[in-house]
Amino acid sequence: MLDLSSWQARTIFAVCTLMIGCFLFFPVYWLFISSLKVDAELYALEPTFYPHVLTLEHFRKALFEAGLGLQLTNSLIVSLSSAAINATLAVYAGYSFAKYRYFGRRPVMLFMLSAQMFPFGLLLITIYPMFTDFGLIDTRFGLMISYIVFALPVATYMLYSYFSQVPNELIEAARADGASDLRIFHTIVLPISLPPIITVFLYSFMWSWNDLLYSLTLIVSDDKRTIGPGLLLNYLNETNSDWGGAMAASLMAACPVVIGFMLLQRFFIQGVTAGAVK
Repeated sequence: MLDLSSWQARTIFAVCTLMIGCFLFFPVYWLFISSLKVDAELYALEPTFYPHVLTLEHFRKALFEAGLGLQLTNSLIVSLSSAAINATLAVYAGYSFAKYRYFGRRPVMLFMLSAQMFPFGLLLITIYPMFTDFGLIDTRFGLMISYIVFALPVATYMLYSYFSQVPNELIEAARADGASDLRIFHTIVLPISLPPIITVFLYSFMWSWNDLLYSLTLIVSDDKRTIGPGLLLNYLNETNSDWGGAMAASLMAACPVVIGFMLLQRFFIQGVTAGAVK
């Protein structure tokens, strides 16, 4: 076996890390340089690895002509709202499954998790006629509900795993002091559960932000379209393939998720590992 303290092992490790990094980040680099190329260079037969002539025309068109700003606003409204509702429901459901014993608790939890076994397209076939009957087609509220259907089971199980590790002695001590169950949950359990709650919120937000199938099917008005269908219909359709505009719009569309993850990265890592080790 190699001695990890030797320079040979460190060199091999560095080379492998560099190769993996290039494999992972080269598509992002290509996305960035393609958004800065003029069309003549972008569609040339021989690809260039850096833009010979820089241009911001693709960004200007995406912001002021293709309606990217409206699509980003719609995505933020839908994603933030669905993530907040999903995190709130998952917090109460996860705590209920973890700390209370009642008839049907385990079957209900297994029934929720079983929703993850079905393909998203199959569930869309059942959701669409229901939304049609309730008048939720082409509404932001209907799109929010569809996202919660998929994110809630996983979010609930993640918080269930965390709340199961909260010491029962802590809760019993608060009860002995006369605190009600709601007061114990809101003043004692919630403050120490911030990392997993933020993890669930980010998971729900990223799921909603990256969706294409449901937003393309349930939303038909241009003024309500989110970023996924907006990119597809504006840049890559049957009559148009504007790769430069698609690259520029994709970069701007990725910024909210990247910025949010950078700001909440510490809580996200803590939340992922919170329920893994007793």
